[in-house]
Amino acid sequence: MSDPTAKTVDGDLAPADNVFGFDPASVERLPLSDLLRRMGPGFILAGIQLGPGSLTTSAMLGGDYAYQLLWVLLPVIFMGTTFILVAYRLSMATGLPTIDAIRKYYGNAAATFVGLVTFFACVCFNIGNVAGIGAGMSLIFGIDWKIGAAIVMVFVFLCYFLKGVYGKIEKAVTACIAIMAIAFIVVLVMTGGPDWAGVGAGLTQWQFPEGSIVTVLGFLGSSASVLAGMYGTYLGAEKEWKKRDLFNGVMTADALAQVVGTVVISGVVILVGAIVLNPTGADIKNLGDLAAMLVPAFGGFANIVMGIAFLAAAFAAIMGNTGRCSVFLNAGLNKPTKLDGRNIKITAAVILVGAMAIAFVYGSSPIQLTYFSNVLTSIGTPVAGFFITRMIWRKDVHRGVKPPRALQICMTVSYIFYTALMLFALYRAVPNFLGSIM
Repeated sequence: MSDPTAKTVDGDLAPADNVFGFDPASVERLPLSDLLRRMGPGFILAGIQLGPGSLTTSAMLGGDYAYQLLWVLLPVIFMGTTFILVAYRLSMATGLPTIDAIRKYYGNAAATFVGLVTFFACVCFNIGNVAGIGAGMSLIFGIDWKIGAAIVMVFVFLCYFLKGVYGKIEKAVTACIAIMAIAFIVVLVMTGGPDWAGVGAGLTQWQFPEGSIVTVLGFLGSSASVLAGMYGTYLGAEKEWKKRDLFNGVMTADALAQVVGTVVISGVVILVGAIVLNPTGADIKNLGDLAAMLVPAFGGFANIVMGIAFLAAAFAAIMGNTGRCSVFLNAGLNKPTKLDGRNIKITAAVILVGAMAIAFVYGSSPIQLTYFSNVLTSIGTPVAGFFITRMIWRKDVHRGVKPPRALQICMTVSYIFYTALMLFALYRAVPNFLGSIM
């Protein structure tokens, strides 16, 4: 008769069929200094989500609807935290990053399909990032946005073809997030702050003002996406996370850093839009409309400051998202996914050139392009989320340990809400966008 328990290397007793190989309850929380040292993927994920599309849609939410749509920050917190923790949990339980786990449980065809769809969604996002880089350069230097984008893209290429790609991405994205945060917080303080009664009403009175649902989807598409958690499982491998990091606080702290960073900066941009743009009734259709948000604080320097913030957002997003595109495609095709790998570098180069070409051919306002790219990015969550939601409910994934019932329920609710909203918003957005370019 076999022994129902098995000793792990560390001496913990756990059931022999425990997927983690140890008793999760025996894992001690790490001190703050160790947590900070082990964190990192969350900053990259926040940088991707806080791209130019996110800044644009956040400004639209505040500029068009004042405080009425502040409540969308609450589902972002709920869904964003759920998506990333579910992805991390599944990765540690299966010992595989997301698309590889889908291949194991649902076959090669399912993994390839998810890889290709999420790749397409992320490429759409990168098109908006190219436009965002150009928009930032145009505001700073007054040059054509396409020329500005081409100049900065040279540096993006160099970053991906040098050694230590992960470390370069993590440092660059963290610095860019700091720049964005400082710029908009200064503006919020110098404008005297928001109407707190309006803030309270906006957080508690849930509603969709007429014409707002597509903008809401664009915001959710960049701020609360399954794709963030999926990519986090690959970044965790780059960071050399272990299964114990799921229980010692590392992954939870990393996930919260990503979600909180996204929500705080997005919320500040919404508030600035509500304070500065909404009273004027101005629509955000070009770069000047965005720069107008900073005039109360920076006067004649508003264009430069907004340009720096927008460029930082776009640079952080394209640095992180290009790797995400490459990883998802190669994972779907069952190819190596290390960021320093030759196949990832080649894929990244093709993606960057293709995104530039599409962005340049489009020939319309880069602001509108970044906005619509966010909407298209949302298609990845329902496709990948379908398999992730099924996986989190599988008994064999959690064998030997107590199933994470709260995560299972939260994932199911989040998936249904997001998918329903996406289908309705795309039904409204796609015809309008096609009509604008024909």
